[in-house]
Amino acid sequence: MTGPAPDRPEPPQAYDSSSTPPYGVPGPWAPAPRVQHPATTTATHGTGIPTPTPLPVPPASMAERSEGQGTAIPARQTRAPQEGHDTPTPSPSPDGPAALPPSDLPPLEGQPADSAQDAASPLDAPALFPATATAPPADQPPVSPPASATPNPWRNYDPWAPVPAPLQQTGAAVDTEGARRRRARRVLLVGVLLLALVAGGIGGVVGAYLERNGVAGDVVELPQAEEEPAGRAPGTVAGIAARALPSVVTLHVRGAEESGTGTGFVLDERGHILTNNHVVEPAGADGEISVTFQSGDTAEATVVGRDSGYDLAVVEVSGVGGLRPMPLGNSDSVQVGDPVVAIGAPFDLEGTVTSGIISAKERPITAGGESGEGSDVSYVDALQTDAPINPGNSGGPLLDSRARVIGINSAIRSADDGAGSRTGQAGSIGLGFAIPVNQAKRVAEELINTGRATHPVIGVTLDMDYTGDGARIGAKGSDAGPAVTPGGPGDRAGLRAGDVITAVDGRRIHSGDELIVKTRAHRPGDRLQLTVKRAGRERNLSLVLGSSDGG
Repeated sequence: MTGPAPDRPEPPQAYDSSSTPPYGVPGPWAPAPRVQHPATTTATHGTGIPTPTPLPVPPASMAERSEGQGTAIPARQTRAPQEGHDTPTPSPSPDGPAALPPSDLPPLEGQPADSAQDAASPLDAPALFPATATAPPADQPPVSPPASATPNPWRNYDPWAPVPAPLQQTGAAVDTEGARRRRARRVLLVGVLLLALVAGGIGGVVGAYLERNGVAGDVVELPQAEEEPAGRAPGTVAGIAARALPSVVTLHVRGAEESGTGTGFVLDERGHILTNNHVVEPAGADGEISVTFQSGDTAEATVVGRDSGYDLAVVEVSGVGGLRPMPLGNSDSVQVGDPVVAIGAPFDLEGTVTSGIISAKERPITAGGESGEGSDVSYVDALQTDAPINPGNSGGPLLDSRARVIGINSAIRSADDGAGSRTGQAGSIGLGFAIPVNQAKRVAEELINTGRATHPVIGVTLDMDYTGDGARIGAKGSDAGPAVTPGGPGDRAGLRAGDVITAVDGRRIHSGDELIVKTRAHRPGDRLQLTVKRAGRERNLSLVLGSSDGG
């Protein structure tokens, strides 16, 4: 333990609890002293390093020395505030930071007082806060450091002093002009790429938004494909229709008791048009038939000839030029599954095109028979198709893939009553029937040349009430005469009453209607091979067809 510390001299000012240090003891509510920029000038003193100009020496009353001590207690110098500063601050000494005052603490135990004082107060140690300094004698000029002395930046540091010289480099390598240019180009390139990416992203977002929502007030335009060439490949439905439509016509028939609509097509340049018999039948002897072409032109037509057994008719228009005949195909070459196109005017919608395939061949059908005597029944060995055919399609062409006529659309199977085209009004259910063109061609030629058509006949009377398998020859004829016409084709072939015909040319038949259909599919003079069942035994007979006029 050491003795009590010697008394420290007090400042001459009276104690004030609210005064500002160092002139009084800091009070509990005393504000901190405000900092003022020292009004100093700089001088180099021959060293090239600026040093602050010394401030005036404080009065003697502020720097009195205590008796018995060799170190003066410095007094703080206050100056009037300068412009921009309102608080006095201490000024540095002329030589930079002054030495701290000697310590008044007693020496450590076992150490002389002078030694402790010297160790505690080195004169050469720089002060951390150059707030006070020992006043030099009045007649002594300020001491300048030698020119060769190494400047100490900490002794000359003045935070408010202007920068005396340009900043020095830190030791990094100095870029050449080429390097700076290359770096500038790289920075420019990176900037351009970033700008392009940002612009592209913004453009994509804006474009997507405008595409979805459009611009306010703009007229909406929907995307659309460019116009394509009008032509189509010949084998397509469009190509077939483009070639066939100019040859297809629509018929409007008006009679005394009824009217109707049907379809036909041009046979030659003379104006002959082929259609169904049931299309022109309502006109009778005094009715009117109007023909409308694809161009929209109309012309009056007259009946050249018609046949109810084949359900075919030919009409003729006059005074019409530029007719395009429809090419005829060969129905014997048609195969099941071949593509077909049907053209007609269903429900008076002219120029309607539908497509499908051949569903079956040699389908025996009968149509008509509303007169009650059976004389208007049509027997057709038809082509079956699933191309949609509706009332109004009757008489229109059924075309192959080369736009050639292979059949004349004549009948449909409807879902309401199962009747033919004239009574079924329920529309197509995919069961349409067409007269083979080979049969239609022969009948049309006869109607144009003679006004009537011949029918191939066997020369027998069939029992239409027979319910067994095959077609049975009746016991007597319709006029109460013999069932087998004497001297006719059947008599010459050896047929007798009661024989049952079970096949024609090797194809089975199951009813009398089928036998008539198979017979009508041939021309008079064609030879048939018949399979006949008599007394439980079958035999084959050869028969040459005759004609309905007794030939």
